[in-house]
Amino acid sequence: MARVLVVDDDLTVREVLASYLRAGAHDVVEAGDGEQALRAMSERPADIVVLDLMLPGIDGLEVCRRLRQSSEVPIIMLTALGSEANRIMGLELGADDYVGKPFSPRELVLRVDSVLKRTGHSDEGGVVADGALVVDADRRVATDGGKELSLTTREFDLLRYLIAHPGKAFTREDLLEHVWGWTIGDRSTVTVHVRRLREKIESDPTRPERLVTVWGVGYRWEPTEVTA
Repeated sequence: MARVLVVDDDLTVREVLASYLRAGAHDVVEAGDGEQALRAMSERPADIVVLDLMLPGIDGLEVCRRLRQSSEVPIIMLTALGSEANRIMGLELGADDYVGKPFSPRELVLRVDSVLKRTGHSDEGGVVADGALVVDADRRVATDGGKELSLTTREFDLLRYLIAHPGKAFTREDLLEHVWGWTIGDRSTVTVHVRRLREKIESDPTRPERLVTVWGVGYRWEPTEVTA
C-alpha cells in the first residue's frame, strides 16, 4: 500500500481523489494548502504527491521547489487548462508528471499507479551501463564516474531506457509511450526532461555528446566509443 499525499485547496476535489485512490488500495493523506503539504511531508513522507499548482499562500510551484531540495519523491501536478507556462515551470522544477484540469479521477489513479510501478515495482530490473555511466534499476541508483546522480523518477527512467537502446533514434511520441506509458500526451514533457537530464550527465549541456538531438526526429543515445 502506497502513501499518497493529495494537495488541493478544493475540498470536493480532494475528497473525490481520496475516494478513488483508497478504492485503489492506497493510503491517502490530504492537505488544503502548501504549508500543510510541507508539514505533512516533514512529519511522515509520502510515496507520491499529487499537487495542485494553484494553492493559497505557498503555491504549488514553490511546494515542488522546496520538496526537490531534500527529496526525490514522485510529484504529479494538477494544472488548469491553458496554464502551459506553469506546467513547463513545474516540470523544470522536477515534477514527474502532470494531469490537466478538468480530469478523470480514474485517469489520475492510473497515472499514480504508473509512476509508483516505475519507482519501485518495475519489471525492467538489472544494470545497464555506458562507459562510466551506470544505471542500476533494482536499486534505483545511477552513477557517473562513481558519483551518484540526483535524478527524479522520470529522469531515471528516461536515462535507463535510452542507455538500454544505444544508437537508436526515438521520437518524442516513442519516449512518451515507452517511458511515461502515455499513448497521447504533451511532447514538451519529453523536451523538458531531456533538457534537465542533459544538465546532469553532459559536461556541456548546450553541446550534448551523450543524449544527442536527431533533427526532424527526436533524440538518440550516443554510446561511448571504446578505444584499444
